Amino acid sequence: MVPDQRAEADPIRDHRRQWRECLYVYPVVSRRSKGLSIGVNLNPDKRCTFSCVYCQIDRRRDRGLHEVDMDVLAGELKLVLQEAIGGRLWAEPRFASTPAAMRRINDIAFSGDGEPTCLATFDRAVEIAAAARRHFGLDDLKLVVISNASQFHRPQFQRALPTLDANNGEIWAKLDAGTEEMFHRINRPYPTMPLRRVLDNILSVARGRPVIIQSLFMRLDGTPPPPDQIDAYCRRLGQIIQAGGKIKLVQVYTIARSPASASVSVLTDAELDAVAARVRSAIAPVPVEAYYGLDAPPQ
Repeated sequence: MVPDQRAEADPIRDHRRQWRECLYVYPVVSRRSKGLSIGVNLNPDKRCTFSCVYCQIDRRRDRGLHEVDMDVLAGELKLVLQEAIGGRLWAEPRFASTPAAMRRINDIAFSGDGEPTCLATFDRAVEIAAAARRHFGLDDLKLVVISNASQFHRPQFQRALPTLDANNGEIWAKLDAGTEEMFHRINRPYPTMPLRRVLDNILSVARGRPVIIQSLFMRLDGTPPPPDQIDAYCRRLGQIIQAGGKIKLVQVYTIARSPASASVSVLTDAELDAVAARVRSAIAPVPVEAYYGLDAPPQ
């Protein structure tokens, strides 16, 4: 079991998608990035192809923004990078208690209030992030796409792949279930799509470069994930690998922020450890990391 992450400083809990007066860019201290992640929200309208049962986003209300102004995005990225590089960001009350080891700029991450690859000009946003990376000479900075993998076959994502590959890009693809029934129960895709679409998309991308799989496990109506569902999930990972997909890492985690639905709740550390152990056994030597709930119940 990795060290208990719940004792970390408050910035790790604070993932607000709003910073100063910015429309699209928001810095957060990320457990999984192990440093500062500069979030890019390409979905201020909260558009998403999933309606995950554990999501904390209230999609009934948006911020009234339905377009992404690329010039504004470029200016906001420049601003936050300047503030982080110059150290002024860490003087802000929101970030002042960040541990020294996590005061490093790890990535620009396309995430936010919905599925970032829905944007028809997603590739242009990636080019802007790559230009900011070059402008500041941040050769180690990653460009991370955090995605539910539903749109990997779309032109805007395919056009972005060469830019990502040339600029230390990483694809973090969501896979929360191994069966059709559980996929629809947890992720609730809209419009309706089969699990096969997600699996095929992950495989297609992973054949060209290693991907990171991110998987959230939780209690549904008070019940932890059944063993047969964990086994089905592990089989899906194995099938991707056997078909030539390269998986760099699997991130196994649980509820870290309050979800919109009362039907889901956090796994205990021991329950998540059991899931992670099963996954490690099934896909060795692929590494598996576990990230515990910040408010897990007593064991």
